[in-house]
Amino acid sequence: MQGGQMVVEEPFKLSSSSIPSLTKIVGTLGPNSRSVEAIEACLKAGMSVARFDFSGFDGDYHQETIDNLRTAAKNAKKLCAVMLDTIGPELQVSNETGKLIELKADDHVTITSDTTIQPSADILPVSYADLARTVKKGDTIFLGQYLFTGSETTSVWLEVLETKNQDVICLVKNSATLSGFIFTMHVSQVHVNLPTLTDYDKQVISSWGSRNNIDFVSLSYTRHVEDVQELRAFLKTQNLNETRIFAKIETVEGLKHFDEILREADGVILSRGNLGIDLPPEKVFLFQKSAVYKCNMVGKPAIITRVVDSMTGNLRPTRAEATDVANAVLDGTDGILLGAETLHGLYPVEAIKIVGGICAEAERVYNQLFHFKTILKYMKEPMSHAESVASSAVRAALTVKAAIIVVFTSSGGAARLIAKYRPTVPVFAVVIPRLKTNSLKWIFTGSSQARHLLGVRGVYPILAGPIVATSGGSTEETSLKLALEYGESVGLLKPNDQVVVFQKIGDSSVVKIVEFEG
Repeated sequence: MQGGQMVVEEPFKLSSSSIPSLTKIVGTLGPNSRSVEAIEACLKAGMSVARFDFSGFDGDYHQETIDNLRTAAKNAKKLCAVMLDTIGPELQVSNETGKLIELKADDHVTITSDTTIQPSADILPVSYADLARTVKKGDTIFLGQYLFTGSETTSVWLEVLETKNQDVICLVKNSATLSGFIFTMHVSQVHVNLPTLTDYDKQVISSWGSRNNIDFVSLSYTRHVEDVQELRAFLKTQNLNETRIFAKIETVEGLKHFDEILREADGVILSRGNLGIDLPPEKVFLFQKSAVYKCNMVGKPAIITRVVDSMTGNLRPTRAEATDVANAVLDGTDGILLGAETLHGLYPVEAIKIVGGICAEAERVYNQLFHFKTILKYMKEPMSHAESVASSAVRAALTVKAAIIVVFTSSGGAARLIAKYRPTVPVFAVVIPRLKTNSLKWIFTGSSQARHLLGVRGVYPILAGPIVATSGGSTEETSLKLALEYGESVGLLKPNDQVVVFQKIGDSSVVKIVEFEG
C-alpha cells in the first residue's frame, strides 16, 4: 500500500526493528539527567546531541553537567554533540520566594513592569518595561511553566482588558497554580522590542561556550535573518568559527521571514510550544509541514519540539503523542528535541528509548522514493557534479539493497549531501582529520566536524585517527576497513551484504559498490 508519505507492506509486522533510529534525538540535560550514570544511559538509549538550557541554570551548574557528559561519553564509547540554547528576548516573572500562586478563572490580575513588587495572585512583575505600550485590549498572554514541565495545570491564559501607565490588567481565563521560581510569559503575535541575542547570551557564549568549544547554538526567538548573521559574526569573535547555528522559530514573526532565515542558518528548530501559543491550534500542523518541507529541499536539518509532554510524569506517551512523533518522521523531520521530558521528567531514559522506537518504526514505512523524486524535481538543472553523485549513491543503495552507505569526508559536506536524499540505510561518515596550523602550533581538525554530523538524519560519524590522515594512498582503504569493522560490531553488517561507497578521486566524486566479506 503506497501513499504520498508512506509505504506499508501488509500484513503488518508486530516486532520492532533492531536497527537504530535514523532520526536524531536531542536531550536536554538537567536535574533528572545530569549524573554520569544518567547521561551514560541516555547516550546508550539513543541521545546524540545534549542540549544545555540557560533559562534556569547558570554556567557553573552546566559546567558540572558537561564534565559529566564527557565522562559518560568516554564510558559509553559514543560521540555526543553539545548544543547551547540561548535565552533571547524571553519575558520572565521572577518568584524569588517560590511560594505557590493560585489564580482563579474570571478573576483579574495586574501585570506590572515594576520588578520590585513581590508576585501574588493580584499582581505579577515582568522583566519588560514596554509591555503596557506593546499590548492592547483583547491580546492573549500566556504565563507559567508549561514550556518547562509539560503540565497545563502550571500555566494560565490571560486576556488583556486594559492598560494603565506601566500596568496591564488581565482577565484570568483558566484556574491554575503557578509554582517554581521563574514563570515564562509569552504575548501572542506581539513584537517584543528586545534583542534576539542578548548581552547575557553573549556573556554565556564567550565564557561557557568558548571554554567548551560548543558544536551548536540554538538561537531562541529567531525573527529575522539579521539575527542569525549577528550571532555568526559574534561567534567568529569568540574563535567559534565552526560552531553551527540552529534558528529556533517560535513566533509568527519568525515564520514570516522563514525563507531568508533558512538560507542563512545551518538548521532549524520548530519550537512548537511557543508556536502553539502564537498560532491558532488548527494552523500549527500546516506551518510545521511547510517548514520541514523547505528544510528537506535544501538539505538542512529540521528539528521539532514538544512531542511527548506526558512522559514528564508518565512512563508511556499518549496515543496521540506517539502518532505525532511518527507523522513528524513521515513528513521529513530530521530530529526530535526532548525538553521537559529529559530535563525535569521522571523517565528521561525511557523517553529517549520510546521516541527512538517510534521514529524507527515510522522510518520503516517512510516513502523514500516519493521524497527522492520530489527533491530531484526541486533541484535546478544542471545538477552539480557532487549533487549528482550523492543522489546516485542513494539510488544505488536502494537498487542493490545495500546495508549501509560509507562516505569519506573532511568537512562533513559529502555526508550532508547524501543525507539530503534521505537514504533508508545508515550513512557511515568517516571523517578524515586535516592537518592545519594556527599562529602557535600544528593541529588536526576533525572532531568538531564529526560531532556536527550528529545533528544530521541517518549519519553516523566515525572519526579516523591521525595515522589515517597522513597515510597517503592507503587512506580510503584503511578508512573503509574501519567503517566496515564498525558496522559489523554494531550488528548492521553481515557477510555478503552490499555496501555503497562514496569517495573522492582527485577532484571528482565517484560511487562504487563492494561486498562485505566478513
